[in-house]
Amino acid sequence: MESKDDSGGLRCLVTGATGYIGGRLVPELLEAGHRVRCLARTPEKLRDYPWAGEAEVVKGDVTDAESLGAAMRDVDVAYYLVHALAAGPGFERTDREAAQNFAEQARAAGVRRIVYLGGLTPPDVPERELSPHLRSRAEVGRILLDSGVRTTVLRAAVIIGSGSASFEMLRYLTERLPVMVTPSWVSTRIQPIAVRDVLRYLVGSAHMPADVNRTFDIGGPDVMTYRDMMQKYAQVAGLPHRLILPVPMLSPGLSSHWVGLVTPVPASIARPLAESLRYEVVCQEHDIADHVPDGPGQPFSFATALSLALQRVREARVTTRWSSASTPGIPSDPLPTDPDWAGGSLYTDVRERDVDASPEALWRVVEGIGGENGWYSFPPAWAVRGWLDRLVGGVGLRRGRRDAQRLRVGDSLDFWRVEEIEPGRLLRLRAEMRLPGLAWLEMYAEKGEDGRSHYRQRAVFHPSGLLGHAYWWSVSPFHAVVFGGMARNIALAAGRATGGPA
Repeated sequence: MESKDDSGGLRCLVTGATGYIGGRLVPELLEAGHRVRCLARTPEKLRDYPWAGEAEVVKGDVTDAESLGAAMRDVDVAYYLVHALAAGPGFERTDREAAQNFAEQARAAGVRRIVYLGGLTPPDVPERELSPHLRSRAEVGRILLDSGVRTTVLRAAVIIGSGSASFEMLRYLTERLPVMVTPSWVSTRIQPIAVRDVLRYLVGSAHMPADVNRTFDIGGPDVMTYRDMMQKYAQVAGLPHRLILPVPMLSPGLSSHWVGLVTPVPASIARPLAESLRYEVVCQEHDIADHVPDGPGQPFSFATALSLALQRVREARVTTRWSSASTPGIPSDPLPTDPDWAGGSLYTDVRERDVDASPEALWRVVEGIGGENGWYSFPPAWAVRGWLDRLVGGVGLRRGRRDAQRLRVGDSLDFWRVEEIEPGRLLRLRAEMRLPGLAWLEMYAEKGEDGRSHYRQRAVFHPSGLLGHAYWWSVSPFHAVVFGGMARNIALAAGRATGGPA
């Protein structure tokens, strides 16, 4: 018997709410009348989401039994939407321990159902021979099914939606390369699914009958090769037919670097995606429809999924992106308290300018920085820094932005992440490029005199060891060009926007 709150909805816990799927699932559950609690390591990242005021957000981690147990209290349905993708050699162990912890705490708290979104695997390939990524996803599903809590495991192949890693990879490869020398996996059969269908199945799974404890394959109506997917994308996007030449010697490792070179998806994330594409991943059943019925035109065709995703991109209505979740291995420490911080050295570069524009006009320029607008100083230097970051396994400069005009805490912004934003006044970015230390960039739009505004910019670097100190002093001669030019050009841009000099 399902437990419900006074409004008739279920009490749902969503892990991974800062990620691509979780960030979209929460408003769908709320719309369906459920009460939602989100578990987040950094609750502040969810502060600016449109639904933040409607959901409960608690601090915790799936690897921490105490915080997870508290979050599970009084929960009917627990959604497990986290995984340690690209977290390094130990990610399988991390996934295993996190899943075991989640299973134990859900059972102890009396949770009625666990819902997990995993990966579709080929039936004729033993689990031990799968890629580490797929193998880990399968193991997590098995752990949850054996938890003693009724579990629904949804297994999907390629998810197509605006901002998904799979869609971004497909989009950039197709748009940027009219002629492609590609890995042999472009000939592997795949059954993609629209993100809207994934969300529909996730929400519907909350009401599964109590005796259901199994996996369900979920996919769209089209089975196609990756080559077919690229050609269909070109057709839907109005691009000429692409010439695609498969090359068998391109291994998953090499092809992941190739993907990283052409698309915003870094090699660390492209590799597990590429490894998964080596296998034929086609649904063996569609039993999910017995419990979550498909309506007319559902599930969406691949062409429809592409059209919907492209429309969202063109209208700048991408609600979450693959980069919404924190990338493993990148700096995550908050800016140390300053100037009274006693933890060591902090180097700073401060630039200030009076601006012949209103604070509102200046703020629009500040909040619009990055992505297509660039960084307002010496573009070749920023491009080179992005390429260097890619070469050493970093995220690079091409992640762009989720929205062309608006930012929120937690957004990725090229090789930065929004750590704090006070609308109209402060934007603080934390560097996610590979550095021998931690770095931040702050931009302030302040009220000046006589209707003018004052722009203040501060770069902060906390070096790690001798290499960190050496790094700062080696790049400091270029700060006048990079940071000085940025302050000057941001002021000029704000002045031009209001029709006056800066």
